[in-house]
Amino acid sequence: MSRTINCIIVDDEPIAREILENHLLKIETINVVSTCKNAIEAFNELNSNSIDLIFLDINMPEISGLSFAKSINKNIKVIFTTAYREYAVDGFNLQAVDYLLKPISFERLLQAVNKYLDENITIEKQTTLEGKEEVNDFIFVRSDRKMIKINFSEINYIESFSDYIKIHLEDKTIVTRETISNIEAKLPQKEFLRIHRSYIVSISKIDSFTNEFIEVKKKAHPISRSYKKDV
Repeated sequence: MSRTINCIIVDDEPIAREILENHLLKIETINVVSTCKNAIEAFNELNSNSIDLIFLDINMPEISGLSFAKSINKNIKVIFTTAYREYAVDGFNLQAVDYLLKPISFERLLQAVNKYLDENITIEKQTTLEGKEEVNDFIFVRSDRKMIKINFSEINYIESFSDYIKIHLEDKTIVTRETISNIEAKLPQKEFLRIHRSYIVSISKIDSFTNEFIEVKKKAHPISRSYKKDV
């Protein structure tokens, strides 16, 4: 995780805030945006800045750290800091990243920060993988004993013949052993339309249509009754 993590420290004890800030300044990926002496100041910081992580004392006057944690955006992660061990269960019930008991050593703080980084690296990797599935503009299919790359933009329509399909491109036709339902699942829904149990057409290549047929590249394809509503 290479990006900077913006954090705030919320604690009513000045010495506790200073110690924690000095520790965090040693960690390159952490940017301490502000230190706050109560939840009200912290709310103002959240409204003014993009914050990723909060180091939050639990036992504070007026608004406790637990109450504050319940009220914030769940995308903002919390590491609780407190002198009271008995709050640990409540802290973890709020899905805190970690729970640090005062006095907090640099080594224990670094362990908590690394835990936060590890969890968010996993989330970002999952997000990236999901995003790639959405933004890919091609697929590979097996034909003539090799894997052939097919750009979605080149597909005119797809035709099914039992366990085989024909993928009709601008300049050629590729035959592969595949069901039309399986290939349909690999296509972006916004770009392709199933019109028949045997036909999928590229929406951008449609020349004209009626209630019965869709014409693609001067070739008419039937619209079946079961797909007519979607069409």
